[in-house]
Amino acid sequence: MASITDKKRIYMLNKIQAGNGPVLYWMSRDQRVNDNWALLFAQEIAFERRASLQVVFCLVPRFLDATMRQYEFMLNGLKELEHTLKMLNIPFTLLAGKPEEEITRFTENIGAGAVVTDFSPLKIQRTWKEAVRKVINVPFCEVDAHNIVPCREVSDKQEFGAYTLRPKIYRQLDSYLIDFPHIQKHPFNEPVDESVNWENERRKLKIDTGVGEVERFRPGESAAKRMLNDFIDMWLKSYADSRNDPNKNALSNLSPYLHFGQISAQRVVLEVQKSRKKKQSRDAFLEELIVRRELSDNYCFYNEGYDSFEGFPAWAQKTLNEHRADKRDYLYIVDEFEQARTHDPLWNAAQIEMVTTGKMHGYMRMYWAKKILEWTETPEEAQAIAIYLNDRYELDGRDPNGYTGIAWSIGGVHDRAWAERPVFGKIRYMNYNGAKRKFDVDAYVTKFKD
Repeated sequence: MASITDKKRIYMLNKIQAGNGPVLYWMSRDQRVNDNWALLFAQEIAFERRASLQVVFCLVPRFLDATMRQYEFMLNGLKELEHTLKMLNIPFTLLAGKPEEEITRFTENIGAGAVVTDFSPLKIQRTWKEAVRKVINVPFCEVDAHNIVPCREVSDKQEFGAYTLRPKIYRQLDSYLIDFPHIQKHPFNEPVDESVNWENERRKLKIDTGVGEVERFRPGESAAKRMLNDFIDMWLKSYADSRNDPNKNALSNLSPYLHFGQISAQRVVLEVQKSRKKKQSRDAFLEELIVRRELSDNYCFYNEGYDSFEGFPAWAQKTLNEHRADKRDYLYIVDEFEQARTHDPLWNAAQIEMVTTGKMHGYMRMYWAKKILEWTETPEEAQAIAIYLNDRYELDGRDPNGYTGIAWSIGGVHDRAWAERPVFGKIRYMNYNGAKRKFDVDAYVTKFKD
């Protein structure tokens, strides 16, 4: 049969010959049933062999700086996913523990004939896959279901910036930007009766429960679809003119859903393209969703230092090193940042927005990170604090976009050298007066006043 999944999306992690057992989809980054190339490919293999198909997710008890806020969002999304899969006669299993142990054991227990997983550029997930690859004895492949143009295919190196990646993406975009086939009810499985004991799985977690859920975002594929429809209907038309004004509701608010893979970026692009909203706004939004988002995956995949000073470009490291001894007008420790106790009401408001809503406006994320550089003793400390706060409070933390955005703000990644100044060196500078020229700062501060 003709493959429904482009072979360029598929990367073989070993060269073992196929077996005859069930096909296992180890779901990780792309937590959805619909519009999921990895799940579609797993079912395609199962159909060819007339084999059963199973989906498994490995819940690690602790993941970077994720808290109950992010875990609850993810678990509730997975609960909806389990129900959807059951209607398609596809069993869903939630494992708990170290993936290299649990996935390996599960693969052996069911006598799997092949394992399919999804793509992530992050070191921790690549380490899990490498550990599994070394011990399983069945074909193991990775499908890039997250990027529209697969990360490995669009470029074989770290790109300098959007201006170098953009033409590479657009040369191939039309061939990848196609509609999805539907996942089918699986005919080779026994009827699915068992369900996950979600409360029992929650008790296995070893995470900080002090950062709770937020009301602003409802999790799951259905909620993601509603958010997309609302954005297109009400906010997309003003995106180009209002996206840098945190007082206006012009953003898509899709980043938590994209981060957990509860909606496909490719689906978002297809729906935005079909809309009749102003072309300028559609183009501006698609630049962010396609080029800038996939640039972040490129950076994290090809630069293992994406979360460290060593990941910054040479010119940025040099200029930051030259200004290490510069006097800082203000110095704060991590607790003061976390509690929004700086002298700057605008920065404090941005921190409060993140803590209370689970998401900070995109323009404010840049200002927020750059001020942490200005008010800490070293760029290493600034980067560590920004990553800690981002990953602890943002629903879309622990994401290539987050690491790359912080590296851009603090370390000049994907940027150029600017006029030299104290502390920043040649790193792009942002200040309070610049923000005042863009939007009503007082209104924003009032909205998120402690």
